[in-house]
Amino acid sequence: MNAPDLTVSPDARMLDEDAPHPKQKYLLLSAHDFRSPRKAGMHFIASELAKMGTTRFFSLRYSFLSRYKQDPRLSLDDQANKIVFYQGVECYLWKTLIHPIRVRPFESLMYHFYSYGLNSVLREWIRDSDVIILESGIAPIFFDLIKQLNPQAKVLYRASDALDTIDVAAYISKTFARIAKKIDTIILPSKALAETIPSTHNLAFVPQGIDHSLDAKANPSPYKGGIHAVSIGSMLFDPEFFVLAARRFPHIHFHIIGSCQPRHPEYGDNVSVYGEMPFDQTLPYIKHATLGIAPYSSVNLPAYLRDTSLKLTQYEFFGLPAICPHFIAADYPTRFGYEIGDENSIALAISRALNPRAPLPKRHVLDWKEVTERMLAPKQFSDTEVFA
Repeated sequence: MNAPDLTVSPDARMLDEDAPHPKQKYLLLSAHDFRSPRKAGMHFIASELAKMGTTRFFSLRYSFLSRYKQDPRLSLDDQANKIVFYQGVECYLWKTLIHPIRVRPFESLMYHFYSYGLNSVLREWIRDSDVIILESGIAPIFFDLIKQLNPQAKVLYRASDALDTIDVAAYISKTFARIAKKIDTIILPSKALAETIPSTHNLAFVPQGIDHSLDAKANPSPYKGGIHAVSIGSMLFDPEFFVLAARRFPHIHFHIIGSCQPRHPEYGDNVSVYGEMPFDQTLPYIKHATLGIAPYSSVNLPAYLRDTSLKLTQYEFFGLPAICPHFIAADYPTRFGYEIGDENSIALAISRALNPRAPLPKRHVLDWKEVTERMLAPKQFSDTEVFA
Protein backbone atom coordinates (compact mmCIF):
# COMPACT_ATOMS: atom_id res chain seq x y z
CA MET A 1 0.00 0.00 0.00
CA ASN A 2 1.19 3.54 -0.68
CA ALA A 3 2.51 5.54 2.25
CA PRO A 4 0.19 8.45 3.01
CA ASP A 5 1.11 12.06 2.39
CA LEU A 6 0.84 13.61 5.83
CA THR A 7 0.66 17.16 4.48
CA VAL A 8 -2.06 18.96 6.41
CA SER A 9 -4.04 21.70 4.72
CA PRO A 10 -3.98 25.21 6.28
CA ASP A 11 -7.62 24.79 7.25
CA ALA A 12 -6.84 21.57 9.06
CA ARG A 13 -4.04 23.26 11.01
CA MET A 14 -6.46 26.01 11.94
CA LEU A 15 -8.83 23.38 13.22
CA ASP A 16 -6.18 21.95 15.54
CA GLU A 17 -5.05 25.35 16.83
CA ASP A 18 -8.24 27.38 17.09
CA ALA A 19 -11.18 25.00 17.45
CA PRO A 20 -12.54 24.39 20.95
CA HIS A 21 -11.82 21.00 22.44
CA PRO A 22 -15.02 18.95 22.11
CA LYS A 23 -16.20 16.32 24.53
CA GLN A 24 -16.44 13.67 21.83
CA LYS A 25 -14.45 12.84 18.73
CA TYR A 26 -16.14 11.01 15.87
CA LEU A 27 -14.72 8.93 13.02
CA LEU A 28 -16.69 7.64 10.04
CA LEU A 29 -15.32 4.87 7.82
CA SER A 30 -17.02 4.57 4.45
CA ALA A 31 -16.44 3.97 0.75
CA HIS A 32 -18.07 7.38 0.20
CA ASP A 33 -16.16 10.62 0.52
CA PHE A 34 -17.66 13.52 2.43
CA ARG A 35 -16.67 15.95 -0.36
CA SER A 36 -18.39 14.04 -3.18
CA PRO A 37 -21.17 15.99 -4.93
CA ARG A 38 -23.59 13.07 -4.74
CA LYS A 39 -24.81 12.80 -1.14
CA ALA A 40 -25.74 9.74 0.88
CA GLY A 41 -26.89 9.38 4.47
CA MET A 42 -23.37 9.28 5.87
CA HIS A 43 -22.67 12.76 4.51
CA PHE A 44 -25.54 14.30 6.43
CA ILE A 45 -24.73 12.36 9.58
CA ALA A 46 -21.14 13.61 9.41
CA SER A 47 -22.39 17.19 9.11
CA GLU A 48 -24.49 16.77 12.25
CA LEU A 49 -21.65 15.16 14.17
CA ALA A 50 -19.41 18.09 13.22
CA LYS A 51 -21.76 20.33 15.21
CA MET A 52 -21.15 18.16 18.29
CA GLY A 53 -17.40 17.65 18.17
CA THR A 54 -14.33 16.88 16.08
CA THR A 55 -15.50 14.76 13.15
CA ARG A 56 -13.35 12.88 10.68
CA PHE A 57 -14.40 11.10 7.51
CA PHE A 58 -12.01 8.44 6.21
CA SER A 59 -12.75 7.23 2.68
CA LEU A 60 -11.85 3.62 1.84
CA ARG A 61 -11.37 1.33 -1.16
CA TYR A 62 -9.84 3.79 -3.59
CA SER A 63 -6.77 3.17 -5.75
CA PHE A 64 -5.31 3.52 -9.22
CA LEU A 65 -7.85 0.87 -10.26
CA SER A 66 -10.71 3.26 -9.46
CA ARG A 67 -10.22 5.15 -12.73
CA TYR A 68 -11.49 2.07 -14.57
CA LYS A 69 -14.62 1.84 -12.41
CA GLN A 70 -15.87 5.41 -12.96
CA ASP A 71 -15.55 5.97 -9.23
CA PRO A 72 -17.42 9.17 -8.26
CA ARG A 73 -14.39 10.17 -6.16
CA LEU A 74 -12.12 10.58 -9.19
CA SER A 75 -12.73 14.33 -9.09
CA LEU A 76 -10.98 14.32 -5.69
CA ASP A 77 -7.94 12.39 -6.88
CA ASP A 78 -5.58 15.34 -6.49
CA GLN A 79 -6.59 15.53 -2.81
CA ALA A 80 -5.96 11.85 -2.09
CA ASN A 81 -3.73 10.95 0.86
CA LYS A 82 -4.03 14.43 2.36
CA ILE A 83 -5.97 15.66 5.36
CA VAL A 84 -8.37 18.31 4.11
CA PHE A 85 -10.77 20.30 6.28
CA TYR A 86 -14.06 20.65 4.40
CA GLN A 87 -17.33 22.09 5.72
CA GLY A 88 -16.40 21.37 9.33
CA VAL A 89 -15.15 17.82 8.74
CA GLU A 90 -11.60 16.50 8.45
CA CYS A 91 -11.51 14.37 5.31
CA TYR A 92 -9.04 11.80 4.05
CA LEU A 93 -9.27 9.82 0.80
CA TRP A 94 -6.97 6.84 1.18
CA LYS A 95 -5.52 6.03 -2.23
CA THR A 96 -3.43 2.88 -2.54
CA LEU A 97 -1.67 1.25 -5.46
CA ILE A 98 -4.52 -1.24 -5.69
CA HIS A 99 -7.51 -1.93 -3.45
CA PRO A 100 -9.18 -5.27 -2.70
CA ILE A 101 -11.17 -6.58 -5.65
CA ARG A 102 -13.18 -9.72 -6.41
CA VAL A 103 -10.41 -11.78 -8.01
CA ARG A 104 -9.93 -15.37 -6.97
CA PRO A 105 -7.84 -16.96 -5.54
CA PHE A 106 -6.32 -13.76 -4.10
CA GLU A 107 -9.53 -12.08 -2.96
CA SER A 108 -9.45 -13.00 0.73
CA LEU A 109 -5.71 -12.37 0.96
CA MET A 110 -6.18 -8.85 -0.43
CA TYR A 111 -8.97 -8.02 2.02
CA HIS A 112 -7.01 -9.50 4.91
CA PHE A 113 -3.97 -7.37 4.09
CA TYR A 114 -6.13 -4.26 3.65
CA SER A 115 -7.73 -4.84 7.07
CA TYR A 116 -4.37 -4.16 8.75
CA GLY A 117 -5.00 -0.51 7.93
CA LEU A 118 -1.43 0.34 7.03
CA ASN A 119 -2.04 4.05 6.98
CA SER A 120 -0.76 6.32 9.75
CA VAL A 121 -3.70 8.75 9.50
CA LEU A 122 -6.26 5.96 9.82
CA ARG A 123 -4.47 4.52 12.84
CA GLU A 124 -4.07 7.89 14.52
CA TRP A 125 -7.72 8.80 13.96
CA ILE A 126 -8.83 5.44 15.37
CA ARG A 127 -6.73 5.94 18.50
CA ASP A 128 -8.08 9.48 18.92
CA SER A 129 -11.81 8.68 18.54
CA ASP A 130 -14.55 8.22 21.10
CA VAL A 131 -17.17 6.99 18.63
CA ILE A 132 -16.42 5.17 15.36
CA ILE A 133 -19.16 4.61 12.78
CA LEU A 134 -18.74 1.87 10.19
CA GLU A 135 -20.88 1.88 7.07
CA SER A 136 -21.99 -1.34 5.42
CA GLY A 137 -19.51 -2.42 2.77
CA ILE A 138 -15.81 -2.74 3.40
CA ALA A 139 -15.63 -0.81 6.70
CA PRO A 140 -16.43 -3.76 9.05
CA ILE A 141 -13.11 -5.44 8.24
CA PHE A 142 -11.43 -2.78 10.40
CA PHE A 143 -13.31 -3.78 13.56
CA ASP A 144 -10.42 -5.89 14.88
CA LEU A 145 -7.96 -3.08 14.23
CA ILE A 146 -10.21 -0.66 16.13
CA LYS A 147 -10.40 -2.96 19.13
CA GLN A 148 -6.64 -3.42 19.03
CA LEU A 149 -5.82 0.30 18.85
CA ASN A 150 -8.70 1.75 20.88
CA PRO A 151 -10.68 -0.87 22.81
CA GLN A 152 -12.64 1.83 24.67
CA ALA A 153 -14.10 3.38 21.52
CA LYS A 154 -17.83 2.96 20.98
CA VAL A 155 -18.39 1.23 17.63
CA LEU A 156 -21.57 1.76 15.64
CA TYR A 157 -22.51 0.06 12.38
CA ARG A 158 -24.94 1.70 9.95
CA ALA A 159 -26.52 -0.90 7.70
CA SER A 160 -27.10 1.33 4.69
CA ASP A 161 -27.50 -1.87 2.65
CA ALA A 162 -27.65 -5.61 3.27
CA LEU A 163 -24.27 -7.12 2.49
CA ASP A 164 -25.78 -9.75 0.19
CA THR A 165 -27.58 -7.06 -1.78
CA ILE A 166 -24.41 -5.11 -2.55
CA ASP A 167 -22.59 -8.40 -3.23
CA VAL A 168 -19.62 -7.88 -0.94
CA ALA A 169 -16.70 -10.28 -0.87
CA ALA A 170 -17.00 -13.43 1.21
CA TYR A 171 -14.25 -12.12 3.49
CA ILE A 172 -16.43 -9.14 4.48
CA SER A 173 -19.52 -11.28 5.05
CA LYS A 174 -17.62 -13.75 7.22
CA THR A 175 -16.02 -10.93 9.19
CA PHE A 176 -19.35 -9.24 9.84
CA ALA A 177 -20.94 -12.54 10.92
CA ARG A 178 -18.13 -12.95 13.46
CA ILE A 179 -18.18 -9.42 14.88
CA ALA A 180 -21.89 -8.45 14.71
CA LYS A 181 -22.63 -9.35 18.32
CA LYS A 182 -19.60 -7.38 19.53
CA ILE A 183 -20.66 -4.09 17.92
CA ASP A 184 -22.18 -1.63 20.38
CA THR A 185 -25.11 -0.65 18.16
CA ILE A 186 -26.21 -1.77 14.71
CA ILE A 187 -28.37 0.94 13.15
CA LEU A 188 -31.06 -0.17 10.71
CA PRO A 189 -32.73 2.44 8.47
CA SER A 190 -35.39 -0.18 7.75
CA LYS A 191 -36.77 -2.87 10.06
CA ALA A 192 -36.72 -5.21 7.06
CA LEU A 193 -32.92 -5.29 7.40
CA ALA A 194 -33.15 -7.11 10.75
CA GLU A 195 -33.42 -10.49 9.04
CA THR A 196 -30.03 -9.89 7.39
CA ILE A 197 -28.18 -9.23 10.66
CA PRO A 198 -26.63 -12.14 12.64
CA SER A 199 -27.44 -10.43 15.94
CA THR A 200 -30.55 -9.18 17.73
CA HIS A 201 -29.61 -7.64 21.09
CA ASN A 202 -27.86 -4.56 19.68
CA LEU A 203 -30.22 -3.46 16.88
CA ALA A 204 -31.77 0.00 16.66
CA PHE A 205 -34.25 1.27 14.08
CA VAL A 206 -33.33 4.75 12.82
CA PRO A 207 -35.03 5.61 9.50
CA GLN A 208 -33.68 7.70 6.67
CA GLY A 209 -33.66 11.42 7.37
CA ILE A 210 -33.70 14.70 5.51
CA ASP A 211 -32.55 18.26 6.11
CA HIS A 212 -35.73 20.19 6.82
CA SER A 213 -34.09 23.46 5.78
CA LEU A 214 -33.98 22.14 2.22
CA ASP A 215 -37.46 23.49 1.59
CA ALA A 216 -36.21 27.07 1.87
CA LYS A 217 -33.16 26.29 -0.27
CA ALA A 218 -35.14 24.71 -3.10
CA ASN A 219 -36.07 27.92 -4.89
CA PRO A 220 -36.68 29.29 -7.43
CA SER A 221 -38.45 26.88 -9.72
CA PRO A 222 -36.43 25.78 -12.76
CA TYR A 223 -39.64 25.13 -14.68
CA LYS A 224 -41.62 27.47 -16.91
CA GLY A 225 -45.05 26.04 -16.22
CA GLY A 226 -47.03 22.93 -17.02
CA ILE A 227 -46.68 19.46 -15.56
CA HIS A 228 -43.17 18.26 -14.69
CA ALA A 229 -41.93 14.86 -13.51
CA VAL A 230 -38.41 14.36 -12.14
CA SER A 231 -36.10 11.39 -11.67
CA ILE A 232 -32.96 11.64 -9.52
CA GLY A 233 -30.05 9.17 -9.43
CA SER A 234 -28.74 6.17 -11.29
CA MET A 235 -29.52 3.09 -9.18
CA LEU A 236 -30.98 0.38 -11.47
CA PHE A 237 -32.16 3.13 -13.80
CA ASP A 238 -34.72 2.02 -16.41
CA PRO A 239 -34.67 4.26 -19.53
CA GLU A 240 -37.55 2.30 -21.05
CA PHE A 241 -39.89 3.84 -18.48
CA PHE A 242 -39.38 7.27 -20.04
CA VAL A 243 -39.70 5.98 -23.58
CA LEU A 244 -43.15 4.63 -22.70
CA ALA A 245 -44.29 7.38 -20.32
CA ALA A 246 -43.22 10.30 -22.49
CA ARG A 247 -44.98 8.81 -25.51
CA ARG A 248 -48.19 8.28 -23.52
CA PHE A 249 -48.11 11.71 -21.83
CA PRO A 250 -46.73 14.23 -24.33
CA HIS A 251 -48.03 17.10 -22.18
CA ILE A 252 -45.78 16.07 -19.24
CA HIS A 253 -42.14 17.18 -19.31
CA PHE A 254 -39.86 14.50 -17.84
CA HIS A 255 -36.53 15.52 -16.27
CA ILE A 256 -33.81 12.87 -15.78
CA ILE A 257 -30.97 13.96 -13.48
CA GLY A 258 -27.79 11.97 -12.86
CA SER A 259 -28.82 8.68 -14.45
CA CYS A 260 -25.24 8.08 -15.68
CA GLN A 261 -26.73 7.01 -19.01
CA PRO A 262 -26.74 8.85 -22.34
CA ARG A 263 -29.94 10.10 -23.88
CA HIS A 264 -31.99 7.20 -25.22
CA PRO A 265 -32.63 7.52 -28.99
CA GLU A 266 -36.36 6.93 -28.45
CA TYR A 267 -36.85 9.72 -25.92
CA GLY A 268 -39.35 12.32 -27.06
CA ASP A 269 -38.90 16.07 -27.08
CA ASN A 270 -40.61 16.18 -23.67
CA VAL A 271 -37.66 14.40 -22.00
CA SER A 272 -34.67 16.39 -20.74
CA VAL A 273 -31.51 14.60 -19.64
CA TYR A 274 -29.02 16.20 -17.23
CA GLY A 275 -25.67 14.97 -16.00
CA GLU A 276 -24.46 14.74 -12.41
CA MET A 277 -25.57 17.72 -10.35
CA PRO A 278 -24.48 18.92 -6.91
CA PHE A 279 -27.10 17.85 -4.39
CA ASP A 280 -28.36 21.37 -3.65
CA GLN A 281 -28.93 22.06 -7.34
CA THR A 282 -31.30 19.09 -7.63
CA LEU A 283 -33.63 20.39 -4.93
CA PRO A 284 -35.61 22.95 -6.98
CA TYR A 285 -36.23 20.27 -9.59
CA ILE A 286 -37.82 18.10 -6.90
CA LYS A 287 -39.74 20.71 -4.92
CA HIS A 288 -41.39 22.32 -7.94
CA ALA A 289 -42.15 19.10 -9.83
CA THR A 290 -45.59 17.55 -10.01
CA LEU A 291 -44.42 13.93 -9.85
CA GLY A 292 -41.35 12.11 -8.56
CA ILE A 293 -40.14 9.06 -10.50
CA ALA A 294 -38.17 6.11 -9.11
CA PRO A 295 -37.72 4.05 -12.31
CA TYR A 296 -36.07 0.90 -10.97
CA SER A 297 -35.32 -1.63 -13.69
CA SER A 298 -35.69 -4.82 -11.65
CA VAL A 299 -38.21 -6.50 -9.39
CA ASN A 300 -35.38 -8.33 -7.65
CA LEU A 301 -34.98 -5.57 -5.12
CA PRO A 302 -34.61 -5.84 -1.35
CA ALA A 303 -37.68 -4.94 0.70
CA TYR A 304 -35.69 -2.47 2.77
CA LEU A 305 -35.22 -0.21 -0.28
CA ARG A 306 -38.81 0.92 0.25
CA ASP A 307 -37.66 2.66 3.42
CA THR A 308 -34.05 3.61 2.64
CA SER A 309 -34.26 5.20 -0.81
CA LEU A 310 -33.09 8.79 -0.37
CA LYS A 311 -34.89 10.02 -3.46
CA LEU A 312 -38.19 8.52 -2.29
CA THR A 313 -37.65 10.20 1.08
CA GLN A 314 -37.05 13.50 -0.71
CA TYR A 315 -40.18 13.07 -2.79
CA GLU A 316 -42.23 12.42 0.33
CA PHE A 317 -40.75 15.38 2.18
CA PHE A 318 -41.64 17.74 -0.66
CA GLY A 319 -45.12 16.23 -0.98
CA LEU A 320 -44.65 14.66 -4.42
CA PRO A 321 -46.58 11.55 -5.37
CA ALA A 322 -43.99 8.93 -6.33
CA ILE A 323 -44.21 6.66 -9.38
CA CYS A 324 -42.30 3.40 -8.82
CA PRO A 325 -42.61 -0.35 -9.40
CA HIS A 326 -45.33 -2.09 -7.37
CA PHE A 327 -42.81 -3.83 -5.12
CA ILE A 328 -41.35 -0.50 -4.01
CA ALA A 329 -44.71 1.27 -3.81
CA ALA A 330 -45.93 -1.40 -1.35
CA ASP A 331 -48.57 0.09 0.98
CA TYR A 332 -47.18 3.64 1.02
CA PRO A 333 -50.21 5.89 0.36
CA THR A 334 -48.04 8.47 -1.43
CA ARG A 335 -46.67 5.98 -3.98
CA PHE A 336 -48.27 4.72 -7.17
CA GLY A 337 -47.01 1.39 -8.48
CA TYR A 338 -46.66 -0.07 -11.96
CA GLU A 339 -45.44 -3.19 -13.70
CA ILE A 340 -41.98 -2.68 -15.19
CA GLY A 341 -42.11 -2.47 -18.99
CA ASP A 342 -45.94 -2.37 -19.13
CA GLU A 343 -47.04 0.86 -20.84
CA ASN A 344 -50.66 0.61 -19.71
CA SER A 345 -49.63 -0.03 -16.12
CA ILE A 346 -47.26 2.94 -16.19
CA ALA A 347 -49.98 5.13 -17.66
CA LEU A 348 -52.44 4.07 -14.96
CA ALA A 349 -49.93 4.84 -12.18
CA ILE A 350 -49.25 8.32 -13.58
CA SER A 351 -52.95 9.04 -14.07
CA ARG A 352 -53.76 7.98 -10.51
CA ALA A 353 -50.93 10.12 -9.13
CA LEU A 354 -52.16 13.16 -11.05
CA ASN A 355 -55.73 12.61 -9.87
CA PRO A 356 -55.61 10.94 -6.42
CA ARG A 357 -58.91 9.92 -4.85
CA ALA A 358 -58.01 11.72 -1.63
CA PRO A 359 -55.39 14.25 -0.52
CA LEU A 360 -52.02 12.58 0.03
CA PRO A 361 -51.19 12.14 3.73
CA LYS A 362 -48.20 13.95 5.20
CA ARG A 363 -45.75 11.79 7.19
CA HIS A 364 -43.14 13.31 9.47
CA VAL A 365 -39.66 12.63 8.10
CA LEU A 366 -36.88 12.84 10.68
CA ASP A 367 -34.31 15.54 10.17
CA TRP A 368 -30.64 14.53 10.29
CA LYS A 369 -30.21 15.90 13.80
CA GLU A 370 -32.96 13.55 14.99
CA VAL A 371 -31.37 10.68 13.07
CA THR A 372 -27.92 11.32 14.54
CA GLU A 373 -29.25 11.64 18.09
CA ARG A 374 -30.99 8.29 17.77
CA MET A 375 -27.85 6.65 16.39
CA LEU A 376 -25.72 7.83 19.30
CA ALA A 377 -28.25 7.03 22.06
CA PRO A 378 -31.06 4.82 20.70
CA LYS A 379 -32.31 3.74 24.13
CA GLN A 380 -33.36 7.31 24.87
CA PHE A 381 -36.00 7.14 22.11
CA SER A 382 -39.09 4.95 22.10
CA ASP A 383 -39.28 4.79 18.30
CA THR A 384 -35.96 2.96 17.83
CA GLU A 385 -37.24 -0.48 18.83
CA VAL A 386 -36.86 -3.02 16.03
CA PHE A 387 -39.06 -5.80 17.35
CA ALA A 388 -41.71 -3.70 19.09
